[in-house]
Amino acid sequence: MAKLLVVDDEKNLRLVIQKELTRQGHEAEAAADGQAAWEMMEARDYDVLLCDINMPRLDGMGLLRRLKEKMPNSPEVIMLTGQGTVETAIEAMKLGAYDYLTKPYRIAELTALVKQAAEKKQLKTDNVRLRAQIERSTNNMPEIIAESPQMKEVLRLVRRVAPSDTSVLITGESGTGKELVAQAIHRLSSRVGRPFIDLNCAALQDTLLESELFGHEAGAFSGARTRKLGLFELADGGTLFLDEIMEMPAQLQSKLLRALETRSFFRVGGVKKVEVDVRLVAATNRDPKLAVADGVFRSDLMYRVNSFEIFIAPLRERREDIEPLAQHLLSQVAAGNTPDLTQPVLEVLTGFSWTGNVRQLRNCLERAALLADNGRITLKELPPEVLSRIDSPNVSVSFSPAKQNGVNTFHNVSSTNLRDSERQQIIGALERTGWHRGKTAEILGISPSTLYRRLREYDLETR
Repeated sequence: MAKLLVVDDEKNLRLVIQKELTRQGHEAEAAADGQAAWEMMEARDYDVLLCDINMPRLDGMGLLRRLKEKMPNSPEVIMLTGQGTVETAIEAMKLGAYDYLTKPYRIAELTALVKQAAEKKQLKTDNVRLRAQIERSTNNMPEIIAESPQMKEVLRLVRRVAPSDTSVLITGESGTGKELVAQAIHRLSSRVGRPFIDLNCAALQDTLLESELFGHEAGAFSGARTRKLGLFELADGGTLFLDEIMEMPAQLQSKLLRALETRSFFRVGGVKKVEVDVRLVAATNRDPKLAVADGVFRSDLMYRVNSFEIFIAPLRERREDIEPLAQHLLSQVAAGNTPDLTQPVLEVLTGFSWTGNVRQLRNCLERAALLADNGRITLKELPPEVLSRIDSPNVSVSFSPAKQNGVNTFHNVSSTNLRDSERQQIIGALERTGWHRGKTAEILGISPSTLYRRLREYDLETR
């Protein structure tokens, strides 16, 4: 079924065409002239436009020219006229018309053209989604390593929830692999053949986030020269993954809630309602209950997002995963020439606290692989911060959620205070990089947005 718009000033003819195309299963609407058709297309998307040439107010050629200039994602256009000439046909095709029919024409001929034009429109839409997906995709993610009871439980929950359309909230510290779990949910769902679109809500300025999520119309703001499809629209039929969702500004949370409830939204600066079928998977490193209690996140949106929660334990609490995970990551970062991990190195890796979790472990192994000699990684190839912060096996350490300035951290109930250690580790990394925040985040194995929040927490925003 395609969404069609029939434009002809001959009332009887357009009603006959509209009725016949509706009978064939299409969703067909009609307009009496080009200006009325333009107003309808500003309010709604169509797949195919059937357009007469000679009409009052705005003729077919004028409408076609306006479409190509101001509406990049315009429908495929089939021109219809009773006064066809070769010159007119050539002009229409140059302006971007899909095809051209001269009256009188057979209904069978028209319906065949409509089907072909609708298929082309669908291919163009799929291409836009695919390009956006490729642009946003990273290298192939590693398989989920699950030797620990905690990760085996995570996989069990993923298998249970994936076949449904239930919204999922993945919680856990930064770097634990929340995006990987979100991708697993998508791959095991019935939406696997459709797009998986991801967005980090903390990575964009508040003013850009709405446009990125919902798209915008031409002229919506300075610099918006053409219409842009938002991630919600690109994810239609598939899965939208919103990482760090609780960093979303309050005014945008209400619009997200309405989009989820109605399965529709308006682009920025638009009056056209866009309907979508999207499954939402979200992630956060905050404590959801505390975020709601502090007014950081709307409670009604939380109920909508958190239909099913999956918690990923930090790496220090599932040490059974560290060795197989290290071997797996090393095979990826070493590019086919994988060095061996010596036993002392494995013991150090297993004993380290890994505040940056899997991301920090990967960075550590990437550095060690570059420095390794004779196909072996020894202690001297490990970063100084790893060698200097090994948890003693004789010290009982437990971790529990704590809240600092609205952000979840973890405190060590042993004699060593984890917050103080973390602050010193951040300062040390900053000094080594000359206070370059991007390089500091890489050394620590955390995302830049997480580092910025930690700098605010520890009053380290200035040198």
